[in-house]
Amino acid sequence: MPLLQLQGLTVSFGGPPILDAIDLNIEPGEHLALLGRNGAGKSTLMRVITGAQEAEEGSVYGRSSCRVAYLDQQVPHDLTGTILDVVMSAEGVAEHAAKAAISRIGLNPWDWVPDVSAGMKRRTLLARALATEPDLLLLDEPTNHLDIEAIAWLEDFLLRRRRALLFVTHDRAFLRRVATGILDLDRGKLTRHDPDYDTYLERKTGSLAVEARQDKQFDKKLAQEETWVRKGVKARRKRNMGRVKDLEDMRETRGDRRELAGSVKIAAHSSAPSGRIVLRAKDVSFAWPDGPSIKGLTTEIQRGDRVGIIGPNGTGKTTLLRLLLGEIEPTSGTIEQGANVDIAYFDQLHAHLDESLSAADNIGEGSSTVLVNGMERQVISYLRDFLFDADQARGSITKFSGGERNRLLLAKLFVKPSNLLVLDEPTNDLDVETLEVLEGLLAEYKGTILVVSHDRELLDHVVTSTLVLEGEGRVGDFVGGYSDWLSQRKVSSDAPQGKSKKK
Repeated sequence: MPLLQLQGLTVSFGGPPILDAIDLNIEPGEHLALLGRNGAGKSTLMRVITGAQEAEEGSVYGRSSCRVAYLDQQVPHDLTGTILDVVMSAEGVAEHAAKAAISRIGLNPWDWVPDVSAGMKRRTLLARALATEPDLLLLDEPTNHLDIEAIAWLEDFLLRRRRALLFVTHDRAFLRRVATGILDLDRGKLTRHDPDYDTYLERKTGSLAVEARQDKQFDKKLAQEETWVRKGVKARRKRNMGRVKDLEDMRETRGDRRELAGSVKIAAHSSAPSGRIVLRAKDVSFAWPDGPSIKGLTTEIQRGDRVGIIGPNGTGKTTLLRLLLGEIEPTSGTIEQGANVDIAYFDQLHAHLDESLSAADNIGEGSSTVLVNGMERQVISYLRDFLFDADQARGSITKFSGGERNRLLLAKLFVKPSNLLVLDEPTNDLDVETLEVLEGLLAEYKGTILVVSHDRELLDHVVTSTLVLEGEGRVGDFVGGYSDWLSQRKVSSDAPQGKSKKK
């Protein structure tokens, strides 16, 4: 018997249905990954399941007997009090249940929430959700703001929990490990797939290709019938009225068709090559008064290198980036920047977006045109490549979602000619399709790349070496991506005591 049953759910918000007569059974213990473009309705579906959003049509059966908890993708800005206070704010949660959930998550109940990291805030909110002992846990982008170690911990925790889970994620490694099934939400329709992500992608690509061919054949037939109906008055008297009725039906079918939204089109604007040496650090140390430190960093980054930077939250990944870019001066040691280095910098805090300006003005900086790969383009047209319509381009960015802000920052980033691309957590809030387009661009980029990321697949597919923040200011320098680092770390930890350990 299903834990929860959704029948005929429809939500439209006044336009084409974002959820179009959706049916879904959620069984006890299954872990369902919900995939779809940004804006496809994934969060809306979760809110309907919780009862926070009313469906225009359809029903949710089993809600009264199924305890549901929801972790939103956004961390509220007004969280206050201790971790225990926040967890106990969940309806009906007693102190012993709150402390048990906090213990399971591995938190200190007396830590002051405004002072902890974004990742710890998300773990606090997860503890609050778990304290209600839900039969069904809804997680919307649960890996946002978590470092790699925290993501691995969350995967292990969810696999041990063995209760029903519905989650939205852009983290393909997380999806592969946790999901027992995939749900695809596309233009209002929901389809279920087996958990093999690669097979899902193949079948999705195949079905879209079949749909495109069928649409093309339909449109050709419609055009032929439209030509026939425009014949002269004499011919009109002799028409087959059944054929006219068929044409009317075809027009209605064509009018009801929901086109697939375009894909993000990303192209980097490359400048002239830099010198052979891009960045060189020698015995660099730095320490904030009450923050992370860097000790004894020595590394050389050459033209064409693709360097990943990983490490637990709070260990200094962004500090390391700022040191290498010359935004802060080292306490000791030297950092040299090579000749002809043009930097384009993606900032995870979106500091390079001006909240007082429209999306178009953030890109054009007062001009209605931009140069993209040496060609002049209208800003509004350029922003369509990043899936912003004209109203969004001219409107305020203050209500943009996290994914929309990231896409806008990517649009701003790739207008600038560069030969050194610096990306600080670029994947947060992007849908999987946009992420894979970005990944493809990075793989083809002609210059040098520095990327801070917790996305293990992106690191494996893009980077050729890795700087790892290892705690207490130490920075390890390893060949290859995330999986290569794991293998080298395992070899190092397995090495016999008293013998040298090679990296």
